[in-house]
Amino acid sequence: MVAAAVVVAASLLVDRLVGDPHSRYHPVALLGRFIGWWGVPGRFPAGFERAYGAIGALLTIALFVLPFLLVQVAAPWYLYILLAPFLLKVCLAWRSLEEHTLAVVQALGTGGIDAARARVGMVVSRDTADLEREQILSAAYESMTENLVDSIISPLFYFGLFGLAGAAAFRATNTMDAMLGYRDERIRIGWFAARADDILNFIPARIAGAILLVYFTLLGRGGPAWRAFRRDAKKRPGFNGGIPMAIIAGGVGVCLEKPGVYALGDAEQTLEEGSTGIIRAVRAAVIIFAAIEIAALFLLWSVSYT
Repeated sequence: MVAAAVVVAASLLVDRLVGDPHSRYHPVALLGRFIGWWGVPGRFPAGFERAYGAIGALLTIALFVLPFLLVQVAAPWYLYILLAPFLLKVCLAWRSLEEHTLAVVQALGTGGIDAARARVGMVVSRDTADLEREQILSAAYESMTENLVDSIISPLFYFGLFGLAGAAAFRATNTMDAMLGYRDERIRIGWFAARADDILNFIPARIAGAILLVYFTLLGRGGPAWRAFRRDAKKRPGFNGGIPMAIIAGGVGVCLEKPGVYALGDAEQTLEEGSTGIIRAVRAAVIIFAAIEIAALFLLWSVSYT
């Protein structure tokens, strides 16, 4: 338990120092290429495609988890302490969330609206060709607030429960959902990954929501955050991503809007004015959750030795 607590803290430190190296040999990049190899819709009759998607998903999870599991169960403690922070860091992306968002902001400031549209198109799946300035910023900050759970809270949560194997299984599932979980020609092949991702994120999304509500209450913004949560969280498709998005929008006092689909929060200020508040809220949620998890791991260790 002590080793796991150290790994949580060390992995977040590694993430802040290193970020995500842009390499085709990064484990998640290799995972993506493997999913792209098998996850091609139309190869099989429609009646078999759902089963094929489930089989492919389970095989992908097993293959990705295997090296993490070997380190978890077979490595001596000193090697585990050395390797585990880097392996857990593979499964989460805190610094890169900020970097992708700030790259959109920078493109908007220096390259103009066309450059910003192209840049934000790299982080969201919507059509960005006609987005205006505030809509571009909204798309970027929507990605950041939604992925607070997918990219940070959930991997840490499943590491706390099941070790490196748990974090790796979540990362594989979430990556498959990001690539295949759409209501288009991929709907049958990606159904298993999409449903599994929804289930795995269910508890972490609500933990993140509770943390954010406490955070904004301490800032004197608990009322707006709660109202936005109650009113807007279900406007976004799915039953997880809207929770952190709505609470942060309400707490900061901005509107996160996907044109024609949803609008979360009230525009008390522009997204440019509220940008610092959004980033601080995401950082606070990560730090508070990590502190709670580390404390829980130490508590379990102390109880087990009494």
